[in-house]
Amino acid sequence: MASLHADEIARYRHDGYVIPHWRLPPARVDRLATALEELLRRNPGVRPEKLVSAHIEQAAGRGDNGEGVHGVRDFLELAQDPEIVELVSGVLGDDVILWGCHVFCKPAAEGYETPWHQDGHYWPIRPLATCTVWVALEPSTRANGCLRVIPRSHAGQRLFDHLHEDRTDLTLSQRLAPQAFDETEAVDLELEPGQMSLHDVYMIHGAAANRSAQRRTGVALRYMPATSVFERDLRPVDGKSGVPVDFARRPIWLVRGRDVSGRNDFRIGHPDRPA
Repeated sequence: MASLHADEIARYRHDGYVIPHWRLPPARVDRLATALEELLRRNPGVRPEKLVSAHIEQAAGRGDNGEGVHGVRDFLELAQDPEIVELVSGVLGDDVILWGCHVFCKPAAEGYETPWHQDGHYWPIRPLATCTVWVALEPSTRANGCLRVIPRSHAGQRLFDHLHEDRTDLTLSQRLAPQAFDETEAVDLELEPGQMSLHDVYMIHGAAANRSAQRRTGVALRYMPATSVFERDLRPVDGKSGVPVDFARRPIWLVRGRDVSGRNDFRIGHPDRPA
């Protein structure tokens, strides 16, 4: 069974991120590569960096997931994988909720930049707490726009000002104000297929555009502790994220333990669970 070692948990607490020793086995990566091609096939009109809620598949694969994407169930199975949930529990605790999955597929030569940002700026979770697991399905390198982080930028649990970007070549439309951090401190998280990183909701991070000849794909799995609430009536950036979201109707899953808050609704978005 996968688990974070004590030194990995300490690294996450101190730096705001960690790359675990554990990784997906090659056969699982191969199956996910096939699922990725199916996801791309189902969504020819969606920018491949903006495949939000890719884990939500409608009946018989028909219809989008309410956020403009025709999902593929393989990504839900990945997000519910007991070994990945075990890794997450090492930093979030024993009560864990899955609330999101975003596939970022940057095409070769013209893959979009992800501006420097903090995830917490976008999300309706109160108290604000989330661990993102970023799983590489293809090599993620400096050349093709790997994830970059500012170590220890999470430490004060502070959200900084973000500025709106009126551009069409960005994954997100909000950029962190440059005076909030020192880009020279950035660390590139280069990953092989099957490797993953975990990062905190307050971590400052981003990714350069892909100008290389190699596509770069990662799956961002979003988890929150069940002491927090997915506040469906909140719209933190009022629809200006650059990615279509529908928090009011998005399904969430209790993947470990119990709903400590007692306020999370696990029926919304699940057709087999009557309200």
